Amino acid sequence: MSFLIENDIFSLCLGKNAVAKSLRLKQTDEELLATDSEIPFFSVTQERPYNNEIKLIHLNKETEFLANRVSMENGKLIVGFDVAPYEAVVEINIAPTYIAFTLEGFRVAPEHYGGILTDTPPVLSFKIVSLPIREKTYFGEWLNVAWDEQSAVCLLSTSPHAEIDSKKHGGTRILIADAHRDILMQGCTAALIVSEKDKLMSAIADVEAAYDLPRGVESRNNTDKINASIYWTEDITPENVDEHIANAKRAGFRMMLIYYTALLKTDGFGGLLGDYDLRDEYNGKIENLRLMLDKIKAAGITPGFHFLHTYIGLKSRYVTPVADHRLLLKRHLTLAAPIGTEDTEIYIVQNPINCPKTYAHTRVLQFGGEMITYEGYTDSAPYKFIGCKRGAFHTTVTEHKAGEIGGIPEISEFGFECAYLDQNSDLQDEIAQKLARIYNAGFAFAYFDGSEGTNAPFAFHIANAQYRVYKAFDKAPIFCEGAAKTHFSWHILSGANAFDVFKTDIFKSMIDAHPVHEAPLMQRNFTRLNFGWWDYFEDTRPDIYEYGMSRAAAWDCPATMMAKLNNFKKNPRTDDNFEVLRRWEDVRARGWLTEKQKEMMRCGQEHILLINGDGEYELLPYDQIEGTPEGLYAFTFTRRDRNYAVYWYQGEEKNFSVPITELVCEEEIDGKRTVVLESNGCTVLPASHRRYASTLKNKATLEEAFRNAVVIEEASK
Repeated sequence: MSFLIENDIFSLCLGKNAVAKSLRLKQTDEELLATDSEIPFFSVTQERPYNNEIKLIHLNKETEFLANRVSMENGKLIVGFDVAPYEAVVEINIAPTYIAFTLEGFRVAPEHYGGILTDTPPVLSFKIVSLPIREKTYFGEWLNVAWDEQSAVCLLSTSPHAEIDSKKHGGTRILIADAHRDILMQGCTAALIVSEKDKLMSAIADVEAAYDLPRGVESRNNTDKINASIYWTEDITPENVDEHIANAKRAGFRMMLIYYTALLKTDGFGGLLGDYDLRDEYNGKIENLRLMLDKIKAAGITPGFHFLHTYIGLKSRYVTPVADHRLLLKRHLTLAAPIGTEDTEIYIVQNPINCPKTYAHTRVLQFGGEMITYEGYTDSAPYKFIGCKRGAFHTTVTEHKAGEIGGIPEISEFGFECAYLDQNSDLQDEIAQKLARIYNAGFAFAYFDGSEGTNAPFAFHIANAQYRVYKAFDKAPIFCEGAAKTHFSWHILSGANAFDVFKTDIFKSMIDAHPVHEAPLMQRNFTRLNFGWWDYFEDTRPDIYEYGMSRAAAWDCPATMMAKLNNFKKNPRTDDNFEVLRRWEDVRARGWLTEKQKEMMRCGQEHILLINGDGEYELLPYDQIEGTPEGLYAFTFTRRDRNYAVYWYQGEEKNFSVPITELVCEEEIDGKRTVVLESNGCTVLPASHRRYASTLKNKATLEEAFRNAVVIEEASK
């Protein structure tokens, strides 16, 4: 006998032995279950057996008890387990596009535990769903979805609490949803979606609406904003906002991400995080920030807020003069002896082995409101920290009694002047309100930096920390990005992380190694990533941005340029660089690129985006000429039976003598014609900006000519 759980779209057949028998998409009659599997749909895990007779028979270790029977009562599943003396009650919510399973609770008789004084049952975790499905062409690990062009199977959490995962088992993939005691047990829910591939997003949107989740589907549908590249600034203020707006518009950016350092007082890297006091340029008034954002928006640019939401600065009021009790302690320690105000050795009960030792930055203790640094410790009794310096980070030195519990605060592993806050306290909500005060001044999207800086279990806390901040905003962001993600983050972070800075000499290889590698993985999750951040250096070249932007556009992904006003002025190719960015953002906004062109740009070949004499875009493959004189960069391409070179000098303005005649600068490209001189069988070319030269000779001849080019004079300025 079995139970049929179905809606209009799909059916799940669950046997009385708690093993799924079928998972069928009705419209096509496709069987999606790995029907040869005998994996139970439910199971329960205990830290050890607690029932006395079971404890005496089996090993005392973390033990999973598999479900071996299921029955139906009043529309709810009653689940029994092998050996474990209790049952679980699972509520079923059958919706038109999904079916949700919720752990309602357990049926257990206390006498089954022989009078042990414990809340029963002593469950560590409960597997709400364990469903073996047939392998599909694609699997998106972030969304937890298996799909091909015909159908999709997705198991997702309806809150940050359920741990969603999958694992491969032979030729099948098992979709898993777990409820954990220390996160949320009763009331934890997972939703199962089976649909045609093209209707998957609509079904996920139904789940988001039903459970009032962030609207990840709606955000992804806003392609005009989510796929637009971003101008990032760390120093914009009311005093230089016009200059930043002008630069952003020159480079074609419609989105501007503003780092917290442009808005809030800082001391070192992150030293004042948590205070969130406005910089002096705003005179302490949110209204002045609002006016600056209004100016940005009036220019047709959408502003976003880039913040670190899990960090507390070691120079902030949360640390000085009394360290907050809600900072995260990654290890708790108990004083074995009292500490006087002059003591430099601290005796503890526990063995401090594996406490931070290598890096001075992380050798920190907290007892009460006092922070203490140390030089080392003994890992044999009596246990003690030695070389202690009291009142670290300007905290107040106080006496501490034996038996006081403190520990090792989680100091940023990146060397920042920050500690992490305890996600199991209300401090994250307090920080959320402070961040919301800034965001609500007129920002429209957000970047959740430092998302990895949370307590374990990370699968819960990373997304939940983001969610606690997200919910504090007056209005949902158009989209969000973040430095780390977990399953539930899919609803919040509509675009995956931006990659960190790559120097000019390794830029192209790193683009291929990282963003290009991740882009198809994110497509499997119906998501794009950000190909940035691209810092702007004095030696940033047009071909660098041509390469990055073409690769990003190939995968419908944006990039982020980190604006540096001084480097804009120092780099002789800034106008050319901005023009490259502007063109790619323009074709992105127009939807000019075809799918065939995108596919073409996904290979290792470099491409250039031209504007012809008719003002129309042309996309062509091009290749760098190796061995040119230092500072001269040249690339060749073929167009309409002519061979072209695009070239420039990365430095002062120069003229070049190129040993070839019949070389002209074409007005067909970019609408410009440069006067060229011929002398002794050579052509003299100015190379102060990106220019184009063409010849009827073959490409090899053109390449050789540029390799043998020589500087003959400085160009007139």
